[in-house]
Amino acid sequence: MTTTTDARTWFPVVDPLVGSRRSRWVEIACVLLVSLGASAIYSIIQIADLATRPDPIGEQVVSLNPSRSDRAWLDLAYQLTGHLLDLVPVVLVCWLLWRARRPHLARLGITFDRPGRDLGWAGVLLLVVGIPGLAIFAAGRALGVTAALAPSPLDAQWFTVPILLIAAFRAGVTEEVIVIGYLFERLRSLGWGRYQIIVAAAVLRATYHLYQGVGGFFSNLLLGLLFGWLYTRFGRLLPLVIAHILIDVVAFVGYPLAAGAWPALFGLD
Repeated sequence: MTTTTDARTWFPVVDPLVGSRRSRWVEIACVLLVSLGASAIYSIIQIADLATRPDPIGEQVVSLNPSRSDRAWLDLAYQLTGHLLDLVPVVLVCWLLWRARRPHLARLGITFDRPGRDLGWAGVLLLVVGIPGLAIFAAGRALGVTAALAPSPLDAQWFTVPILLIAAFRAGVTEEVIVIGYLFERLRSLGWGRYQIIVAAAVLRATYHLYQGVGGFFSNLLLGLLFGWLYTRFGRLLPLVIAHILIDVVAFVGYPLAAGAWPALFGLD
């Protein structure tokens, strides 16, 4: 006897939570608390820690992608495992919003019919977002309300750069799929208006970046407002995902190079 298995065996044809607003809110809370909502809570605690220390926030340093162990193989294992497990909520969200007909992830704004155009728009967003982001960071450092970011040395281990690229991929996919694709779909189904959703999602994004200080909060708030507006205007998530990945590649790999060349500019001298 043979058994035929297709995608419908693994993914729900209809929403598992239909007709119940309370169930929908429970679902949203659970998804956020195992992903970026938890990060927001930790970030609030961390900024409270920084703000209550004797030194001002502007004189403190936050490690960016720090090593997890002084033994290379354990450091690699810890970091790789952490990044892979952080993608599990994305799988959960895809399962919740999967639909039987193609494109399967259209409710998340994910289609693969225009890869060239999506990549082009992502490049434009990299320039539009990256330059103002650097300006806000520099202003925050100058005003003493943004902590200095200490990057990982790129030559620390043979796997440092590959892990940083994986970290950029994980951050771009996780944040945009959950904060934009999933949250916008669910809040829209609950009757929220366009701008209510955009602002709420942007505040969430800004909050889980609070560990960077006030500058990190406001730069990510503006990024969230822009990405949210673009998503509600065009309904495509992939350009935002790709742009986020590219922005983080520049931040994780380009920032250590710049900080090494001009440490005084970044408060690391």
